Amino acid sequence: MKAALVQLSVTDDPAQNLPVTLDFIRDAASKGAQLIATPECTNLISSDRAHQNAVLHHEHHDPTLEALCNEAERLGVYILIGSLCLKSGDDARFANRSFLIGRKGNIKARYDKIHMFDVDVSETERYRESEAYRPGREAVLGATKYAQLGLSVCYDLRFPHLYRTLAQAGAQVLTIPAAFNDTTGAAHWEVLVRARAIENTCFVLAPAQCGTHAAHGGRPRKTWGHSLAVDPWGKVLADGGTEPGVTLVDLDLDQVDAVRSRLRSLFHDRSFEAP
Repeated sequence: MKAALVQLSVTDDPAQNLPVTLDFIRDAASKGAQLIATPECTNLISSDRAHQNAVLHHEHHDPTLEALCNEAERLGVYILIGSLCLKSGDDARFANRSFLIGRKGNIKARYDKIHMFDVDVSETERYRESEAYRPGREAVLGATKYAQLGLSVCYDLRFPHLYRTLAQAGAQVLTIPAAFNDTTGAAHWEVLVRARAIENTCFVLAPAQCGTHAAHGGRPRKTWGHSLAVDPWGKVLADGGTEPGVTLVDLDLDQVDAVRSRLRSLFHDRSFEAP
């Protein structure tokens, strides 16, 4: 399977971001990509909740989702939308929702980010994602013609039991789209992505946001970039660097079974009593 990681540096304007995303997706498809993955917050990055309320939509009326579904059908490719920021309808908070779009433009799977980024990066840099976004409650697999995908989003990366559950349920490829903070990204991003691949003997596709994100209001965000593709042995197959663009990678899915036949740790879990 040929996969593409789309690395973006979105603004807080979904209408401005969409044409850029479509151009990268078309470029990836023209180079033979069968699965094209975009990062978390594909439609916008903003810390201004009033602005988000003004520009975001519910899923059934979201123009970015509609355009990417149409593009998947037109190109005949799978698109993993890392996540869209959406109005949730049943909560005053938004949803941070990932979508797997099929080759006919249909939504094959949707996943709401479970773990919220409520972190004090430093004395001056504080995040409380749960104040604006409601967490999801279900782990999700998405099926393509080529592989079973285990869906996750960004901060989920720090919770290995989620990926264990997905791999033991049949995931061969773990998707970890992100808008990873530049400070924690420098320290932890690659080692955590490689760890999730190694301990679950899965491929990992981790498309990322990068750079400083232009915003009309609120605090500007900086993200780490370095979209990664990692094989089931933990080898980094591709690194997207620090600029927007498309990174292509070939995945030999037979590697998953090959590694699991030699290193069967995924199937060696034992129950034990907590201290």
